[in-house]
Amino acid sequence: MEANEQEFERMVKEHKSTIYSVCYMFSNDSDEVNDLFQETLVNLWRGMSSFKGRSELRTWIWRVALNTCITSERKKKKSASVPLTMDIDLFDDQDNDSRQVQMLRERIGRLQPFDRAIVLLWLENMSYDEIAAIVGITTKNVGVRLYRIKEQLKNMSNS
Repeated sequence: MEANEQEFERMVKEHKSTIYSVCYMFSNDSDEVNDLFQETLVNLWRGMSSFKGRSELRTWIWRVALNTCITSERKKKKSASVPLTMDIDLFDDQDNDSRQVQMLRERIGRLQPFDRAIVLLWLENMSYDEIAAIVGITTKNVGVRLYRIKEQLKNMSNS
């Protein structure tokens, strides 16, 4: 195995939960999450040679994953599709914590992709500086946007 392949494999093993978390926040469908994950891996592989280390590897991976998911969402809105449905919901849990998490996830899913990305990073306990580096805005702007996003989430109805 070439050194590049070994480095890529190590990187994926180390950061796969991060990549999966980003993909999961952009879809309710497990097949689509897997597709987003795979597409992110392809984009990471293609971009490995251009990564110059100006930011942390983790920051770069977040940015690639977010950009992949946002781009996919934009493409999805442009093309109409009919999803296949099943009679069961594999994500359905009935305990109170699961319902609250699902309600929050649904509300976050209604946010614009950029705001959704910021909330996802914040929920991952990243600092405002890290969030700013990943999404490409100032640290102060991260604080302002998070305040507005939280207000928006509070004002959303459950339907």
